[in-house]
Amino acid sequence: MKVTVKKIDALRRELQFEVPKERVSQKLEEVYDDLSKVAKVKGFRPGKVPRHVLEAEHGALAQEEAIKKIIPDVYKEGLEKENIAPIDLPEILDVSFKDGIVTFKAHVDIKPEIKLKNYKGIKVQRKSTKVTDDEINKTLDYFKKSQGEDKDVTIDDEFVKGLGYPDLETFKQSLTRQMEIEKDRQNRLDLENQIVQTLLKDVKVMVPQSLVKKQIEHRIHEATERMKQQGLKEEDIQKKNDELRKNLKDPVERDIKVYLILDKIAEVENMPIKQGENMPNKVMAFLMKEAKWQNES
Repeated sequence: MKVTVKKIDALRRELQFEVPKERVSQKLEEVYDDLSKVAKVKGFRPGKVPRHVLEAEHGALAQEEAIKKIIPDVYKEGLEKENIAPIDLPEILDVSFKDGIVTFKAHVDIKPEIKLKNYKGIKVQRKSTKVTDDEINKTLDYFKKSQGEDKDVTIDDEFVKGLGYPDLETFKQSLTRQMEIEKDRQNRLDLENQIVQTLLKDVKVMVPQSLVKKQIEHRIHEATERMKQQGLKEEDIQKKNDELRKNLKDPVERDIKVYLILDKIAEVENMPIKQGENMPNKVMAFLMKEAKWQNES
């Protein structure tokens, strides 16, 4: 097998493959062996069809199957031989079967080089989870509005019984607990965002644009399906998608940058990521433990 690598841009590579006759012929033999067991040709019993008849009847199919089997194996070997670590699935093109030789090209994006700075000891500040009287009162006002009550209505034991609570004090205690839980959740997201902001400020990352494009199209597809379920017209969906496509580039690039940085940290820390395990969550938990914590004064 011959493989040559061409640099398209900083992160994109073109691999050109040439698979010799001997290897192609061997794979074709395997395909024909499998085909002879199931092929139905008039005048012959299954498994008894002569090779020349199989070639005449199913030659194109056999070549197609051989190519399908060859390309993944050869592609994998080429990556290992050239020490290339693709960041996504390849784009396979210019596949040819001529004079017994298979040739094809693969376009791949490689992982960008990332130079980490001090990702341990990032300063984070955790906000208080204490619920203030003002926050309670604002929430009570919301409940009044949701019940269609006038703003001057006094919230008392009778009012909260309509919400399923025995008295006002019990309702306030329950409401406080729920608001503290929500504050905890928001505080966790805020801490993660503080870490992410520091990482993005300190680490420069070049993002493969093909990956950005693919992620944008994935999100557009998801949005399209949601809008279809909501019963929007096709022209309205197209209009919203055009607007969405314009606005998605920056946030998608940011998300990919964060993922690549976290992936690099996992690599540097020799962090084992099991199948099905969420790598970003695991690395973020590690960074939380390593952070310098400050409580809000």
